[in-house]
Amino acid sequence: MTANHWDKVYQSKGAEQVSWYQPTPDLSLHLIRQIAVPKTSPIIDVGGGASRLVDGLLAEGWQNIVVVDLSQMALQLAQARLFGCRDSSVVHWLVGDITQIDLPENYFSIWHDRAVFHFLTAPSDHQKYVNQIQKSLKVGGHLILATFALTGPETCSGLPVVRYDSDRLQGKLGNCFTLLSSTNETHHTPWGTAQEFIYCHWQKTK
Repeated sequence: MTANHWDKVYQSKGAEQVSWYQPTPDLSLHLIRQIAVPKTSPIIDVGGGASRLVDGLLAEGWQNIVVVDLSQMALQLAQARLFGCRDSSVVHWLVGDITQIDLPENYFSIWHDRAVFHFLTAPSDHQKYVNQIQKSLKVGGHLILATFALTGPETCSGLPVVRYDSDRLQGKLGNCFTLLSSTNETHHTPWGTAQEFIYCHWQKTK
C-alpha cells in the first residue's frame, strides 16, 4: 500500500464513490456505544480517512478522537466536511502508515479499524500492526477490527486482500486479547455490490 495509490483513488472517485463508503457506520457506532468508558477516553480510528465515523463520534460527545490514514487527500475530505463544526477541534488528524507511525504508549481506550488490516498481506506487516496495538492500547482497552469475511472479495481497489474469520484474526492477535463478540455484516457498495465483512470486538487483557 502506498499513499500515492490511495490519494489517486480519492482524487478519481471522491469520498462517496469508494467501495467502502457508508452514509452512517451504524455497526461500528453500535459496538463503540457498548463499551463503558467515559467520552473523554482516547479513541483511534485507523484508516479513518474520509469515513463518517468521526461525525458520529462527535455527535455522541466523544472528546479525544484520533484519525489516522495513509492518504492525506482522504483526511482533507473529512476535514472539509467538518469545517465549521464547533466540536471538531477535539479531532487529531495523523497522516501515515499505521505499521510505522509513532503512537503514544499505553494511551488509547478504543482502537477501531474498518478495512485496513485486510490490506496487509505480509506476515511481517501483520506483526508490526499488532505491535502497534500492544504498544498504544491500554490494558483493559477495546479493539474493534472489521475485515472482509471468508466469503468477501479477494481484491479491493486493485489490491489483494486477506480474508478472515474470528479464529484467523485471533491467531494474528495472540493470547493478549479476549474475543467479546463477532458479527457479520453485508455491506452494499455505492453501485449495489454486496461485500461480506466480519466485525470482531476484543478486550486487551495483558
